[in-house]
Amino acid sequence: MRLSEFIRQNVDRIVDEWEQFARTITPAAENMDRVALRDHAKAILLAAARDMTTAQTASEQRAKAKGEGPEKTPSLDEAGASHGELRHTVGFDLVQMTSEFRHLRACVIRLWVDSLESPDLDYFQDMIRFNEAIDEALAESTAAYAEQVNHSRDIFLAILGHDLRAPLQAVSMSTEMLMRKVALQGDALACANNIKRGARHMAVMVSDLLELVRSRLGKSLPIEPAPMDLADAAHAAIAVACAGNPECDPTVIVVGDTRGVWDAGRIDQLLQNLIGNALQHGLNKRDVNLTVSGESDAVRLTVHNFGVPIPEEAIGTIFDPLVRSADEELGQPTTSLGLGLFIVKEVVDAHGGTIEVSSNETDGTLFTVVLPRKV
Repeated sequence: MRLSEFIRQNVDRIVDEWEQFARTITPAAENMDRVALRDHAKAILLAAARDMTTAQTASEQRAKAKGEGPEKTPSLDEAGASHGELRHTVGFDLVQMTSEFRHLRACVIRLWVDSLESPDLDYFQDMIRFNEAIDEALAESTAAYAEQVNHSRDIFLAILGHDLRAPLQAVSMSTEMLMRKVALQGDALACANNIKRGARHMAVMVSDLLELVRSRLGKSLPIEPAPMDLADAAHAAIAVACAGNPECDPTVIVVGDTRGVWDAGRIDQLLQNLIGNALQHGLNKRDVNLTVSGESDAVRLTVHNFGVPIPEEAIGTIFDPLVRSADEELGQPTTSLGLGLFIVKEVVDAHGGTIEVSSNETDGTLFTVVLPRKV
């Protein structure tokens, strides 16, 4: 029996062996069900079988061996790429993912050779064609996996750079205020000037970092939940925000039990970005209202401001990365890169919560976050 026909007739048996091997790849496979473990194995095998029955000249074979041949099997490339993306998402490393293809290749050849009674010269050609198909799928999987790694890295760098801006602004503004209100002399003045210059230098580096990843941007954010009080976190976030905006005076309303189990660092990211967004786009920096209210099994946070409403057509994409408001696009002075609300959504999703936004000229803009008390 030719190898392509053998694969088609025994595809489920081969995929069973794929699944058994994938289950040994721990810790990534420990929480994966049967469907996730089998993933695109069947699609890859059937696409490989189709490729093996497609006519191929000697020159095309040489080109394919060098990775230079034309794309002859889109379904194989698509299945391979999807497999690489999903294996990255569930936590396989690159060596573990490529080991699946090594095992698949060995499994198919072993089962096929065991089934042969009288090998024919054509069978060796079948083996070459099968190896070519698996190599093509592996190349697509590896490329897709590497792209996901790069994407995750870019997201991390962008969030890092974005979140460094708020504390840097607080340091810079506090230093400016200190130098204006206190007559510093000698070493004290030199230290204050060093802080000012250092903050300015870091701000330039952060801007360079953000420019680097701006055009290149899930794995969800990692969190470390611990007991905390959302109201306390809101007051602390307001204090940091106002250090960089001395004229701001937001109103904070606390109702009921606002305690829960969340990641304090991520919650601070969420608060800083929502507050910063309200201060930046609000009509009046003193007219920003935060409400933290406890519910039976969740805590609700709302951030409200008046100002230019968010266009209705922009509501659906407002949490996407690198999406900026209309006034920013028109060149108004801003420090936004369109990552703040994306970060907020990522934090909310990581905690199993929800976020909604409503905006109109009469009622203003309202962001509503609901976080379950326990992740």
